[in-house]
Amino acid sequence: MTLYPVSRAFCAGFLKIFFGLRVVGRENIPARGGFILAGNHVSYLDPPAVGSGCSRGVHFMARHDLFKIPVLGWWLRSVGVFEVKRESADVSAMKQAIRCLKSGEGLALFPQGRRSGIENLEQDIQAGVGFIAQKSAVPVVPVFVKGTEKALPKGARFFRRALITVRFGKSIVIGKEMSYQDAAALIAAEIKKLSKL
Repeated sequence: MTLYPVSRAFCAGFLKIFFGLRVVGRENIPARGGFILAGNHVSYLDPPAVGSGCSRGVHFMARHDLFKIPVLGWWLRSVGVFEVKRESADVSAMKQAIRCLKSGEGLALFPQGRRSGIENLEQDIQAGVGFIAQKSAVPVVPVFVKGTEKALPKGARFFRRALITVRFGKSIVIGKEMSYQDAAALIAAEIKKLSKL
């Protein structure tokens, strides 16, 4: 993650200046040890917003074809992003995520797997987030991002004026007795609670 601090500072400054980035609940992020940030996904601005709002460095997962784009692929690897094949259960990506968490690092996930509205969260959420949370046994911090869907809507080519808020909720721990889908549903419920605050 050699370029992470510089990239985070640039993104945070950009989002603060142009979109009035507001962060709530930063104290809910664990001070040490592995942790998962699990949030809603409505815009390409969500990853930089979540990363900018987090007080610790985090890894992200991104679809594999983005790594084939010159410069972008190099930059993604340089800031600690690793690839995932979305059209199948990517066992390699899952293992890498769990290794990352067990080594005491942070991982940010958008468990809907694609950009979709908060109203579809329960239907869209993937069991993979439950699998990773249970196998890694680290706290899951729910995250709700608001305003990015206006600042850069799906299909838009240009930014629009909007206020962006990132809200971190209180962490939860997934019990070993839960199924992966039930764990994912619990995480979805916690994210949705934040959307109503």
